[in-house]
Amino acid sequence: MSKKCELTGKIPLKGHNVSHANNKTKRRFLPNLKKVKFTSELLKRSLKLTVSNAGVRSVDKKGSFDEFLKTVKNKNLSPRLKKLKKSLLIKSPFQKKIVQSKTA
Repeated sequence: MSKKCELTGKIPLKGHNVSHANNKTKRRFLPNLKKVKFTSELLKRSLKLTVSNAGVRSVDKKGSFDEFLKTVKNKNLSPRLKKLKKSLLIKSPFQKKIVQSKTA
């Protein structure tokens, strides 16, 4: 399993354990990952994602999983969520209004 957040793109960082004698040994700082189930109201389906705690808080701040996916940048998302975002933007009622106003 990859130690990467599917929403925010957080990955492990490298660093050192530093002893009292200032000896340095290599270590990894892992992101706080959890398996979380999100539901999309527009697509009427649920997804089980590996998400960092910061990712869960970001979704809560936006109000819903759909709103978060609309506003997040594609470079941070996993390939699976990029496809989901594309289908979400097509089914979004706000996007349909923009497309209709451009054609008129």
